[in-house]
Amino acid sequence: MAYWLMKSEPDLFGIDDLQRVGVEPWDGIRNYQVRNMIRDQMRVGDLAFFYHSNCITPGIVGIMRIHSASYPDQTAFDPGHRHYDPKSNPAKPRWYQVDVAFVTKFAEVIPLSWLKQQPQMADSPLVRHGNRLSIMPLSEQQWAFISRHAQPA
Repeated sequence: MAYWLMKSEPDLFGIDDLQRVGVEPWDGIRNYQVRNMIRDQMRVGDLAFFYHSNCITPGIVGIMRIHSASYPDQTAFDPGHRHYDPKSNPAKPRWYQVDVAFVTKFAEVIPLSWLKQQPQMADSPLVRHGNRLSIMPLSEQQWAFISRHAQPA
């Protein structure tokens, strides 16, 4: 099993939205490094922290499970969609996605400001200056450390 942190802006799609729908495609990835992780490394059953970004208190708000193998992101082929990529070709897809399933919501946000202060997180790309990836791997030790500080809602 692998562990991930996946970012989303809560005003676009947050943990409450995932809780409401249960399972949702994680689409719109337009970064090659992240695409490669989705396509080549994510597996059904992997766990991911749901992270709210670009908000007043950015941080980890819950857990989700990777629910499907990766598959081509259909939004790339739809000219009417905000994630449309005119260079993407259905015969040779450029962008991929997975489906994610709600597991739990935390009672409180685990804020980025707190995570940055923890020595256990020093090696995580999340706390490195300049890292803006929307999906990143976490070590088993980082997952366990964060999980010990999370309180289910």
